[in-house]
Amino acid sequence: MKYNRLKDLREDADKTQNHVAADLGLYTTTYARYERGEQEIPLCIAVVIAQYYNVSLDYIAGLVDTPKTLDGKPYTVQKNKE
Repeated sequence: MKYNRLKDLREDADKTQNHVAADLGLYTTTYARYERGEQEIPLCIAVVIAQYYNVSLDYIAGLVDTPKTLDGKPYTVQKNKE
């Protein structure tokens, strides 16, 4: 896993770790450990994270360097409006 990508995706979305963790139903400390690479991300959680950011799982896993959305289109930063 390319853990720094989680941080980049979160910052691109203008979210805090607290916000993302709450949205995903995780403890903030757990999500923070995922970002820092201190804890392996279970596949089921990695899929949820990919869906949350609308980015391909292979990008999060570090298999490709060019991000794409879940439907295969080029990934662009979309700020979440709340």
